[in-house]
Amino acid sequence: MYWCKVARTEAEFKDIARLNYETFVEEIPQHQANDSGTRTDLFHKQNTYLIVLSGVEVVGMIALRSERPFSLDLKIGSIEEFLPDAGKVCEIRLLAVRKEHRNGRVFFLLARALSDYCLEQGFDSAVISGTVRQMKLYGQLGFRAFAEPMGTGAAVFVPMVTTRHQYNDSVAARLQAKRRLFLPGPVALTAELATPFQEAPISHRSAAFREVRQEVDRMLEEMTEMIPHLLSGSGTLANEAMLGQIKRLNSKGLILVNGEFGKRLVQQAQRLSMEFEVVEEAWGQAFQMEKIARQLEQENVSWVLMAHGETSTGQLNDFRILADTCKQRNVKLCLDCISSFGAVPLSLENVWLATATSGKALGTLSGVAIVFSSHKIDPDDNLPSYLDLGLYATDVPFTFSASLLESMHRALKAYPARYERLKQRFIQMKEDTKDWPNLATGYPTSRTFKIIEETRFLVEDAHLSGFELHCASSYLKVRQLFQVSCIQPEFEKDWQHFLEFHDVYQRYHTKEKAYHEE
Repeated sequence: MYWCKVARTEAEFKDIARLNYETFVEEIPQHQANDSGTRTDLFHKQNTYLIVLSGVEVVGMIALRSERPFSLDLKIGSIEEFLPDAGKVCEIRLLAVRKEHRNGRVFFLLARALSDYCLEQGFDSAVISGTVRQMKLYGQLGFRAFAEPMGTGAAVFVPMVTTRHQYNDSVAARLQAKRRLFLPGPVALTAELATPFQEAPISHRSAAFREVRQEVDRMLEEMTEMIPHLLSGSGTLANEAMLGQIKRLNSKGLILVNGEFGKRLVQQAQRLSMEFEVVEEAWGQAFQMEKIARQLEQENVSWVLMAHGETSTGQLNDFRILADTCKQRNVKLCLDCISSFGAVPLSLENVWLATATSGKALGTLSGVAIVFSSHKIDPDDNLPSYLDLGLYATDVPFTFSASLLESMHRALKAYPARYERLKQRFIQMKEDTKDWPNLATGYPTSRTFKIIEETRFLVEDAHLSGFELHCASSYLKVRQLFQVSCIQPEFEKDWQHFLEFHDVYQRYHTKEKAYHEE
């Protein structure tokens, strides 16, 4: 298989030097021949090299640098004289692919990796000295000439530039392979769930909308045994609306924290000036229910709030014992089920309020915030109208997307069968990764892995190769973690491709390690 990475080792730099010689000495007579069969670029120490490998063999490369002067600066003068609006610029050099691997797959993989890397580094445009022999190729990357050709004979070059906009409109961008997603959200849409967004919209005041809404409410009630309230917004909005109801109690509570999303509930409650104590466990550790029960006895509290699905650590917090304890003490239990709703069957018996969203495990776009209640909620003029669940109890008080509602309606039809499908995906993923260093094993739709020395660049190289692992959140970065989720629609197929990539990646780095030990 073909895959891509940033070159970092001496062995890789030697392979680059050989490919440099083959291409720019033997094939394109740009430099003088020598007996070594290698050529080290003049700007080697400043270059960042992106390389494409076939298995464990380097078969393609491209280099970029941002230190000035560029080689083009030395040939034509400052490029800003030609490109006054270039912004942050890098220079692209040494585009080379071994002859037997000159196919669309290598080229488009290299092009996407270059685009991704430049975007991550914040470059606005890129310049290149394009050989006249490859003008069509450069055009497919979105490059255009911005100065007259230079050089002589077989080594004539054209100063060219591309921008983010030009690349996005290019052949390379249109034909690049689809990314393989392992994110816990947002979720790629299946054709069925995407169709409503291509149809003519209908009013949220219409009878047709009301019919779909009633069916969605019925399905949600069947899944949770609670009354659903649908708001137009994200899961964060759902939690804000839930906290608004809790604040109406005018009493003290407990917020349980063992990860990032429990911590966020604390921050939201602080913004509302609510009175509460925090019970905190180490990230990834289960709550000690006996300890919480004792605190409920000692503290004069009337509510408890916790994140059911703590995806920051891969912890699924069991709330059933807590629900029974709260019922015995007449304490109202409230749950953030943003990530767990749709992932596992949820009986919310003895839960006062809970939240969910249309995105995440349910499988459609985010945009519907859901608050479930075990009781009828009346309007409250002391709450901001958009957060007042009482206004949503019998009406659709504000604009609501009919397309989003219909997509969610179709997503709900996949249940209860989707529960089993997600379960089987997770079982397979757990078996395939049983030897990987993981943080926790209890979450039903994702696994959380530790980044160790041998895999410290795995996430970056996977990204350049078209695999999207979850690692961008700050709470993962600071703890050196990454996650793999199985909720995306093409998980089975994409997972097999990733396992193939991971196997090659491991073999390649075993080879690299052996090279350094020689």
